[in-house]
Amino acid sequence: MSSAKMREIKIEKVTLNIGTGEPGAKLDKAMKLLSSISGMKPVATKTKKRIPGWKIRPGLEIGCRVTMRKQLAKDVLMRLLTSVNNKIESRKFDTNGNFSFGVKEYLEIPGVKYDPDIGIIGLEAAVTLQRPGFRITRRKIKKRKIHPKHLITKEEAINFIKKEFNTEVI
Repeated sequence: MSSAKMREIKIEKVTLNIGTGEPGAKLDKAMKLLSSISGMKPVATKTKKRIPGWKIRPGLEIGCRVTMRKQLAKDVLMRLLTSVNNKIESRKFDTNGNFSFGVKEYLEIPGVKYDPDIGIIGLEAAVTLQRPGFRITRRKIKKRKIHPKHLITKEEAINFIKKEFNTEVI
């Protein structure tokens, strides 16, 4: 592989997340919404800590998420960025080049119709970027760290989003 090919940035995954704070009807509505946006089955997220003031105990399902990869992730990200007018604040990017943003109401997402059963819910989208070779940190045999020169910086991530998705970074 040439060095230019190894420097290409691509989307590893897009994770949609909704925190409801309690199990029951709210969680069911959130799961229905995520499945309608992504076309995939969402997973319920469980608490790990006990917080008596909020009536939370370990193992309680209080949110849901769905992770998309490859072309589906890119298509959904395009729609989500359109819902926020193709504008993201620069503070939404972390030092590793990943970024996340919120959508206040799912009605703003193109192609998603209002469902009276769901009501009005917002969601969070977290985007993870990677370069070829990032697998060395996750593989089973001979794990290695990624060299600092190969890591994605905040500026590189911002330039990638501007170029690939025609998004303005404020």
